[in-house]
Amino acid sequence: MRQIRDLLGKAVLVAAGMLAATLPACAQEEAGDSVAGGQDSTLALPEGMQTREMDSLLHSWAVRGNLAVGEDCHTTGEVVTYSPEVYQSRLRRLPNVVDMPYNEVVRKYIDLYGGRLRRSVSVMLGAFNFYVPIFEEALESYQVPLELKYLPVIESALNPGATSRVGAAGLWQFMVTTGKQYGLEVTSLVDERRDPVKASYAAARYLRDLYDIFGDWTLVIASYNCGPNNVSKAIKRAGGARDYWAIYSYLPRETQGYVPAFIAANYIMNYYCDHNICPVKTTLPQATDTLVVTRDVRMERIEQMCGIAHDELRGLNPQYRTSLIPGEARPCILRMPVDKVNAFIEAGDSIYVQPGERVQVVEVAVAEPRPKAARHPRTRTVRVRKGDTLGAIARRNNTTVAKIKRLNRMRGTRINPGQRIRVR
Repeated sequence: MRQIRDLLGKAVLVAAGMLAATLPACAQEEAGDSVAGGQDSTLALPEGMQTREMDSLLHSWAVRGNLAVGEDCHTTGEVVTYSPEVYQSRLRRLPNVVDMPYNEVVRKYIDLYGGRLRRSVSVMLGAFNFYVPIFEEALESYQVPLELKYLPVIESALNPGATSRVGAAGLWQFMVTTGKQYGLEVTSLVDERRDPVKASYAAARYLRDLYDIFGDWTLVIASYNCGPNNVSKAIKRAGGARDYWAIYSYLPRETQGYVPAFIAANYIMNYYCDHNICPVKTTLPQATDTLVVTRDVRMERIEQMCGIAHDELRGLNPQYRTSLIPGEARPCILRMPVDKVNAFIEAGDSIYVQPGERVQVVEVAVAEPRPKAARHPRTRTVRVRKGDTLGAIARRNNTTVAKIKRLNRMRGTRINPGQRIRVR
């Protein structure tokens, strides 16, 4: 994980030293050592939060239409910070089940969101208005705390097209194996890890399963990042302690920053106005509906016959890897703006891929191979030299004495000079 420059400076770190809630001593020592060296090693940014990745994703949204950014809201651009007591009070007021303590590491992530990443936060707030009903409905269905709807903020920066360096994909960053385990189809045509609805339900079920293992939502969040095996190892190394802050120093470095980043995301997404941040205006449709497609249909034809922009249609259906929606293989979900659904229905059969348009499968007759006749090694006749033995003849002709005897119907091994015998 990349290291980033200390965002606060020594003066701020000294001023923030008196905290009501603190890290374990080992974590405090790590923070002190990192400041002395001029680097902030405690800010191990999750991949979705890293500046290069976020800049790339935001550019991708603007170019490909996953998020169409309109006129920005008016802010002064001033970075606003508060005292530790204010942060503590605000975190306590959040109606959350997940424990969200305030400490030095959490403070640094809050300052990161409210400072260098404030533009990214503004854009994510615009997208969040579209995704939050999907997240909340899925989490509620599995009785998972609703504050976990902010996990995609640090997982993917709310971009359903995001792919990590190790191949995790979608808003919730599922690996292929885990995605398939939770019912997400991944083929050359469809990747349901990128489907906001199906992936949200899969994530909610996965989070519930993790809670059944650990019985602590903070440990669930950590294990969502690094896997339950790594959290179990950290618990064992910490002497059986089942508290995130107690096992903090035994977790992978990125996971050490993952929970504090999650707490900071909860904070900034609720108190963004106090930090002079507001959502950008977007053209994402406020109302969408879904159709079940049971025949093959191409997005180009939907765009033409329903009057919907290419980027908008692809942005609402990021699970399809090509322009083909393969409904014939299995029923597929098509999400469209509400005002475009009737046009799709009225188009009838003409909107689907017609039989003559399909790739023709031509059966090619292949001639059966002729059976090869059994091939027997050819025999030849050799003359016995003076002093020869059957063993010497066998060695000269790459055969054995037994074969020579069997081929010449010999009972003994006696041979005479000038005698002709067959070998194979």
